[in-house]
Amino acid sequence: MSNTPEVQTSKFVYYVSLIFVLCVVGIGLMLPVQFGGFTGSVFTFLTKYMGWWYMLAVNFFVIFCIVLAFSRFGSLKMGKPDEKPEFSTMSWFAMLFGAGHGVGMVFYGVAEPLINYIVRPFGATDSAQAAEDALRASIIHWGLHPWAVYAVIAMCLAYFQFRKGAPGLFSSLFLPILGKDAARTPIGRIIDVAAVFATIAGVATSVGLAVMQVNSGLHFLFKLPENITVQLSLIVILGFFYTFCTATGLDKGIKLLANSNLTLCIVLSVGLLLLGPTLPIIETSMAVIGNYLSHFITDSFRVAPYGGSYRSWLDDWTLYYWAWWIAWGPFVGSFVARISRGRTIREFVAGVLIVPTLGGVVWFSIFGGTALHIQVTGIADIAQTVKDNIGVGVYLMYDYVPLGSIMSVLMMALLIIFVVTSASSSTYVLAMYTSDGMLNPPKSRMAVWGTLQAGLAFVLLLTGGIKALQTSSITAAAPFSIITVVACWCLWTALNKDFPKGVEVR
Repeated sequence: MSNTPEVQTSKFVYYVSLIFVLCVVGIGLMLPVQFGGFTGSVFTFLTKYMGWWYMLAVNFFVIFCIVLAFSRFGSLKMGKPDEKPEFSTMSWFAMLFGAGHGVGMVFYGVAEPLINYIVRPFGATDSAQAAEDALRASIIHWGLHPWAVYAVIAMCLAYFQFRKGAPGLFSSLFLPILGKDAARTPIGRIIDVAAVFATIAGVATSVGLAVMQVNSGLHFLFKLPENITVQLSLIVILGFFYTFCTATGLDKGIKLLANSNLTLCIVLSVGLLLLGPTLPIIETSMAVIGNYLSHFITDSFRVAPYGGSYRSWLDDWTLYYWAWWIAWGPFVGSFVARISRGRTIREFVAGVLIVPTLGGVVWFSIFGGTALHIQVTGIADIAQTVKDNIGVGVYLMYDYVPLGSIMSVLMMALLIIFVVTSASSSTYVLAMYTSDGMLNPPKSRMAVWGTLQAGLAFVLLLTGGIKALQTSSITAAAPFSIITVVACWCLWTALNKDFPKGVEVR
């Protein structure tokens, strides 16, 4: 196969992507101040002029998933008609969480509700309403919308790859437009390069956030300094582990990590539920579900056209999240497609949208609810400290919970395993994207992309911390939001062409 056009395509995508990412990393290292200023300008421009589009796109993805699940195509298998799922339902859920949300939920589970409590984006005037609004605002970002982004990409990829025999490349989504040789066309190659950049930018953001929180935890628990030297050391260590785990394959390293994540999540959640304010947590979870559902449409389209205090919060939080999820879309979508082969579209949408959303509600109700209970009841004033240093939030909360020191260490272990899982998954996908969509890509390319993800995460931390991390996601999401909308049209067109009315869908 060494003389086929596919390998030439692979080399083009691989080397162009490699050169582009190396240039970004190099510029960031040589000109950190200028790079930080540039990313800040990009962030301001995109949130100001593209914010409405991000909001519209993610809402479209939610609607598309629901329509497809309840349509006559809901019974269609993402794979051959007689194929069975490759992974058990529990392992499937575990890998979904590990790849899609893990690092972010650990990082923001305590910090985001406390910051929302201070900022009060919906204008609450009393503390009780402010606490409810704080959790409602958090669940907006961790509910149906992000999983809809992943789901539409996964369904598109799974159909064209497993039903149509196309390579596992992002350009394969555009077979109805570009033809069966989509990956060899100039537009197809550009799309595949863009998918690589979006993936590496999105995951570098998560690696950077995780390193910041691990460093904060080491400082809080063991007085280790919080500085770029320690963070670089952590990136090197984590980079080695997630690259090694990627090389062991899906069935061994990544699956084992994902199952470990889920087990630790359950232990920590149940532990805090029993050791913390149990009754307020239970009541909080009920209130969160009610508030989320009753305000869902309003909150989904709230864009602050006349400015005001909500606008700043919208830019820094909601629009950042929507862009982050879209930037993660190519990676998580590809990974979710890979582990979901053999499931029907209806089963897939139910599993990918509803179950993780409920998991997010439970997580934020337990961890965010406990932190807000500490704040609102006057046990301690921790919100401002967390606002100044997001990474310390969960460790500070554990200071007021029995067995908090032990739980803090377990939480740090969970965070490390989560980032290794996410980065392992993305390294696998990057190697697949730059190897003609091979389901078992070369280990040498896994090593290259694992190293470059770590390098970009370090550059972003060096040149602007959280703001630079946010900017990388928003920048990568700008073209991909459009690409993903077009991919939805391609899938709908292909389904109607392959299964016209009157033809059995199976």
